[in-house]
Amino acid sequence: MIPLLIPGFKNDLQLEHLVVDFNGTLAIEGKLISGVKELLTGISKKLQVHVVTSDTFGTAKEQLKDIPCKVTIVEEANQDFQKGKYVAGLGSDSVISIGNGNNDRSMLQLSAIGITVIQSEGAATASITAGNLVCNSIKDALLLIEHPKQLIATLKS
Repeated sequence: MIPLLIPGFKNDLQLEHLVVDFNGTLAIEGKLISGVKELLTGISKKLQVHVVTSDTFGTAKEQLKDIPCKVTIVEEANQDFQKGKYVAGLGSDSVISIGNGNNDRSMLQLSAIGITVIQSEGAATASITAGNLVCNSIKDALLLIEHPKQLIATLKS
């Protein structure tokens, strides 16, 4: 668990879950981005890691096999709704999420903290406006979770 008090943002957060998209977020063209495995493994000691994906390239389970995480493959129809429902089922106030796609907008919006990443695949405008902050890379986003005082500095008002 990661406790956070972010003045003027949200009171007394108790983050228990990281929900993250796979393609375009953790992976490019179905292959895990270098350095992500180590960061997710470290975060898994503090938060339960959930990868929720449509698995466009069919590689998520294989690419994530050595990382302590739960992988959930969503159906093709209504992916945005399915991802949002997943976050709500965990308890939105205990979730920090990371994504980049149009199908990530509900999970980003419903989470206590939603982080949109813009990498080589880009990010959907809807996901940018749904999140609470935007990062240049998944590594930057995961490092914010590793160093939560940086999250506080960015989100406080």
